[in-house]
Amino acid sequence: MDQARVRNFCIIAHIDHGKSTLADRILELTRTVDRRSMRAQVLDTMDLERERGITIKAQAVRVLYTAQGGETYQLHLIDTPGHVDFSYEVSRSLAACEGALLVVDASQGVEAQTVANTYLAVESGLELIPCLNKIDLPGAEPERVGREVAELLGEAPQEILRISGKTGEGVCEVLDQLVARVPPPGGDPQAPPRALIFDSEFDQYRGVVAYIRVVDGSFAKGQQIRAMAAGTEADIDDIGFFTPQMTPAGALGPGEVGYLITGIKDVTRLRVGDTLTTRANPASEPLPGYREVKPMVFCGLFPIDSEQFPELREALERLTLNDAALFWEPETSDALGFGFRCGFLGLLHMDIVRERLEREYDLALLATMPSVGFEVTLTDGGELEVHNPSDFPDPARIAEVREPFVRASVLCPKEHIGAVMELCQERRGEHSGMHYLSPERVQIGYDLPLAEIVLDFFDQLKSRTRGYASLDYELIGMRASDLVKLDVLLGGDPVDALSMIVHREKAYAMGRMLAEKLRSRIPRQQYDVPIQAAIGSHIIARETVKAYRKDVTAKCYGGDITRKRKLLEQQKEGKRRMKQVGRIEVPQEAFLAVLELEGEPASR
Repeated sequence: MDQARVRNFCIIAHIDHGKSTLADRILELTRTVDRRSMRAQVLDTMDLERERGITIKAQAVRVLYTAQGGETYQLHLIDTPGHVDFSYEVSRSLAACEGALLVVDASQGVEAQTVANTYLAVESGLELIPCLNKIDLPGAEPERVGREVAELLGEAPQEILRISGKTGEGVCEVLDQLVARVPPPGGDPQAPPRALIFDSEFDQYRGVVAYIRVVDGSFAKGQQIRAMAAGTEADIDDIGFFTPQMTPAGALGPGEVGYLITGIKDVTRLRVGDTLTTRANPASEPLPGYREVKPMVFCGLFPIDSEQFPELREALERLTLNDAALFWEPETSDALGFGFRCGFLGLLHMDIVRERLEREYDLALLATMPSVGFEVTLTDGGELEVHNPSDFPDPARIAEVREPFVRASVLCPKEHIGAVMELCQERRGEHSGMHYLSPERVQIGYDLPLAEIVLDFFDQLKSRTRGYASLDYELIGMRASDLVKLDVLLGGDPVDALSMIVHREKAYAMGRMLAEKLRSRIPRQQYDVPIQAAIGSHIIARETVKAYRKDVTAKCYGGDITRKRKLLEQQKEGKRRMKQVGRIEVPQEAFLAVLELEGEPASR
């Protein structure tokens, strides 16, 4: 295909605004997928995506479209996720495109991720084509929402396309606008070949499958390639494009998007963001990759069966190839044994990774309390990064603790401003501004500690605004805070897996709640088990699991009281000896109780 008739674009939007449905209509109208194979959300291939109704992985597909002038164009479409936790997938997809369809629900209006994705696309220099979707709904308000989008983009409301991804109305017009407005990909066909790996996956039979966007030159089957950053060299076993199935092509030219298989089985040798070139005609400098993704939420993943530890390591290695934002390192817990400390972009990301590990790799896992990363300055001038509460140093050695802050943007109807501000103030938020998108909808800005929003902030936000608010946030750096380590002691021994780092003002309430939760979950023993919450050596809360007590005097009918007293004394002495050697087994339910402390994780 002539390079001038190639167009690369992605679909970006807030979650549930109809990206995947619009992609279905494009595939149907261009006859890329025949009617027998057509189903809802064709590009959502993972079971988890179809069950939850959300896109988790960006998917690429090639379609051929005949425009009004009769010319046939080759369109490369990338369907992206809409959830804030997967914004790194969106940023990677934007790097492989020249244009973007900005989809906005005509009944919901501009939401937080709509604004965030718009800024991402503008920063990447993409041609934006705004579309109002779901105009067939009875509750659609295209005039009001059109004004909101026009205000956001600085375009005239009448220029915004009105479509229905469900019925197909206006979709051909979108494709005509795409062909007319989005520039063809640049790149020199005669230059040394260069291609950017923008995604990858692992196939157990064929090895690493790299998703590539060719920038200069061309790549063909049988060529020897080299990854410029990793230095990996291999032969191309197969090359082609997605329809959406893998379709071998023999070669890919400049501007084309497709896949490349080399048979490499080691997942660390072909990384997302690396530049591929050929060994025979190597390029002199690599393409700009992606900025390193920093995990924001950390938790421990431990196999319930300790013999599954090697399988968990292998599963994490393979999953990291497909998910560049996943970070992990080995850790050991006295209570839980061997496992891994994993870093995620948010709670939904953590939930999805854990579920994928359990489903795709048949593992039974226990996840510890999510926490964020902290920076600690010690009294001797040393610096320390803490991802695990059990690594938090002694309070006497700490000069300053810094925690990550995010700039949160909440969009909601004006009648819920009070509820949103009250919630943000409770979570130690600092107000950073307010902007009316329309007379009815307002954007509220707050600087919040990340630790305060990773657990139940989204659930609380939705319940207090009757489901009308939407949330987006970005990391803005570290700030000093008065933080302490809250330990849990069972029978006087600390349980490292139940420790957490909290703000000093909230430590007492959190310790009280923890102790009460654990008292109802830890089974009774033959002796009293004290449950204590402590900051350093200072006990701030206590509950007691009462002992079983066998009625040893049941066989004594009347008679001398000294006989009963002797039996009770013997029982008391036996329990005292047992307590000296006894060890309390903490059941899995106790760890789950801590996770439920703030309610279930949000699946937004």
